[in-house]
Amino acid sequence: MKRRLAAPRSEAPFLRKSEIAAEAAVLLAEYGQQHGELTAPPVPIDNIIELHLGLTFEVKDMRQLFQVADVHGALWIKDRIVGVDQSLDPSLFPNKRGRYHFTLAHETGHWRLHRNHYLRCAAQGQLFEAPDKPAYVCRSGDSKKPIEWQADFFGANLLMPRPMVVSAWEVWRGGPRAVALDDIRDPQVARANGCSDEEIMEDFCRPLAEQFQVSGQAMRIRLEELELLLREKRNTLF
Repeated sequence: MKRRLAAPRSEAPFLRKSEIAAEAAVLLAEYGQQHGELTAPPVPIDNIIELHLGLTFEVKDMRQLFQVADVHGALWIKDRIVGVDQSLDPSLFPNKRGRYHFTLAHETGHWRLHRNHYLRCAAQGQLFEAPDKPAYVCRSGDSKKPIEWQADFFGANLLMPRPMVVSAWEVWRGGPRAVALDDIRDPQVARANGCSDEEIMEDFCRPLAEQFQVSGQAMRIRLEELELLLREKRNTLF
């Protein structure tokens, strides 16, 4: 029998992108004041979780724990534990390091954005959590849920802060000019290899992804959000 993944709870309140980005910036500033300012990638998410937030993170067999195959991470708020699936352990699977870091940042987003809401609901009797049930579970198909999108956006801002990404981009590209898909796509190669637009863009931005120790997908999404990587060229007068 499958174990219920998380306790029933009210969804977190609406948050604007600017509010989420600001909260991630506050966390980075807090960490910088205590442990030294972060001026270059990668952001030390492990240290932020353990040294600054005082949380414990554990690599767990999520498949065994929840009897489903698509759980990447979970957060036990009352126990102050962040769990990451063993399939993402970078010491065993170095190619999963980016996914591992983003999962940690995602669960950190739940901690910073949703912890007080969760605890208020618990106090009001809106939760029915058994001691071993996590408050939040990160599954591969949950990214469209508002509360999971919020944690994803927080994670992106935490691991890839706008000023740091823009600075790294300008060094890499020799200036602030955005790059469009048509500038990097070779139609013949794309057709021959069956590459999607997303795959082309992710391959292009891999040098930045490696600097920030995130996946190509995470960096591609972030660069699109910052309008440094464009699907179509902007219409200009000159």
